[in-house]
Amino acid sequence: MTHTIVMTGASRGIGRVAAERILNRAPDVHLLLVVRASSGARPTAELGAGGRAVSYVEADLGSLESVRSAATGIRDRLGRGDLPPLRGFVGNAGAQYTNALTETPDGFETTFAVNVLANHLFIRLLTDHFTAPARIVITVSDTHFGDFRHNLGMVPGPAWTSPDLLARTGAFPGPHTAAGGRTAYSTSKLAAIHLVHEYARRLPAGIDAVAHNPGFVPGTGLARHAGPLARFAMRRILPVMALTPFATGRDTAGRHLADVVLGATRAPTGSYVDRDRLARSSEESYDPRRETELWEAVERFTAAYATATSADASSDDRTKEDRAKEDRAKEDRTTGQAVHPE
Repeated sequence: MTHTIVMTGASRGIGRVAAERILNRAPDVHLLLVVRASSGARPTAELGAGGRAVSYVEADLGSLESVRSAATGIRDRLGRGDLPPLRGFVGNAGAQYTNALTETPDGFETTFAVNVLANHLFIRLLTDHFTAPARIVITVSDTHFGDFRHNLGMVPGPAWTSPDLLARTGAFPGPHTAAGGRTAYSTSKLAAIHLVHEYARRLPAGIDAVAHNPGFVPGTGLARHAGPLARFAMRRILPVMALTPFATGRDTAGRHLADVVLGATRAPTGSYVDRDRLARSSEESYDPRRETELWEAVERFTAAYATATSADASSDDRTKEDRAKEDRAKEDRTTGQAVHPE
């Protein structure tokens, strides 16, 4: 049966490889890319070569208003029958900064906003449009373990505190340093795993949620905000590590992600897939009390945007002219550059 998979972070790197494999292995998939402004046409055309079904929607994942607009557009297209039934969401985009002081227009720390809040708002707004069986896959990171074995000492481990603090700038020691930015990254990935556990508990039956760790993959765009030396090392030196057990090549990581998305890798809801196999995430990641606290916090952070979209979607008596005016207004509000690598 033809169905839709929505995917962030599919324009380059691991996501691009995964998108190619999804389309090659599942010709019945309509792949809907979430891309930053003005960058969607080229990857859509390239991935859609040969008549494959690919389209895109623009969004700045660092802006909840932009995410709301993109999700509303997807809901509208599903409601009109312009897209086949929705059976997948892949939150693959991610951001890592050289500090923990970068702030979004909504007042959130940018790493947390992109890696946690954007996915949550998409899922919240699309939940009632999924057709079971459906699968949500969130790309996480083994940096959340916080030990040398998993990150080779390159990224500090997570430093958990109240979600109300984690969501704001300056939550970690040395927030102006690269270590502060990397701590924000590992902590955001731990938060994403916590939320996958909550999705497994709260989403309707038939909608599964899975956390996928691609492993250490040198040569991707994740270091785009790092300093010159770090960028050079990530792009030119560390890719050699893909030949060792300590790292994974981009093509292999993309293939693993696609297999999780398509269900070729068995993964029950709430599970953690390490590259291509089921595994346990860190002991710290299994904390129902913390997960409930985080859930309640991200619900508060995103509630205003979700309420606005629900109100828009419930007005079925609007004319086509009204809808066209709204669409133009939404496009006007979607500005700026996305901060995530694709």
